[in-house]
Amino acid sequence: MSTFRMTLASGVLIGAVASSGPAAAQQATAPLAEPDAVAEGVFPTFGQTETAAQTAGISDAGLPLPGFLAAGGLFDAKTPDIVISVGAGVDVGPAYFGSDEYETGPYGIGRIDFLRFPNGFEYGSGNAVGFRQGLGLRGSVRYISHRNSKNYDDLSGMDNVPWAFEAGLGLGYEQRNYRVFGDVRYGVVGTNAWVGDLGADAIAYPVQGLTVTLGPRLNFGSNRFADTYFGVDAGEASASTSGLTEYDASGGLLGGGVLLEARYLFNERWGLEGSASWERLLNDAADSPITELGSADQYEVRFGLTRRISLDF
Repeated sequence: MSTFRMTLASGVLIGAVASSGPAAAQQATAPLAEPDAVAEGVFPTFGQTETAAQTAGISDAGLPLPGFLAAGGLFDAKTPDIVISVGAGVDVGPAYFGSDEYETGPYGIGRIDFLRFPNGFEYGSGNAVGFRQGLGLRGSVRYISHRNSKNYDDLSGMDNVPWAFEAGLGLGYEQRNYRVFGDVRYGVVGTNAWVGDLGADAIAYPVQGLTVTLGPRLNFGSNRFADTYFGVDAGEASASTSGLTEYDASGGLLGGGVLLEARYLFNERWGLEGSASWERLLNDAADSPITELGSADQYEVRFGLTRRISLDF
């Protein structure tokens, strides 16, 4: 199952696209903001302090890169209107919610670090590599690909589930060595259901250029969301060849687990990012016949290469 998840935390949008895995998050004037400059949020009361992170200082000047990827090239504007980080890698994770089958596929990364709007309003930070201190608004989106039941013996007789796109907002508080956040999203396409996440991370910088975060996650879903991915109606139960029984899944706390993430910055342009997560499906998600045929323990590992892109329009 392909998932795409992004989190916009007062200007930083983090996303992931993968061909497998469960649907699984930090203002400046030109030139780019200096470290410790105050960054205004969407509302004036939401101010944060930004601090540039240290990179490993490994130069890419001598690498045989195409001109548009080379240092100081087309993608390295001095006074950018948009700063993004993009990347690609490999993901290994469950085939669908509650599955015990694992699939390996491509994994994409997208992060918007800074935007300058035509009216002069700036959101995010030109200091694309760093952290923020204080309270800030977050935006969160997630894409969940369709579930083709014909591809999995355990789901034989089940209706297919179309792809879904969720969008929402959240609130987060961050200091140099920890952060806490909460997000709420609505399935504007597909599920038309509400979901939410609560999380906290300890943040460490063991060596220059490396940032490691580790913390718990709690995942919530409405009745509609739970029934879409964990419910079995009477028709599906009668058509099932794997013994699925009728089940009406209710919403609430549907999962909890731990997420470990690491980012190593060679320099301000190139980096490596990886994550490993464990989620235990809970309550009606765990009691679903779909999960009972599969597994309530959901593991996922991702690893990718990123490149920072600065564009001036």
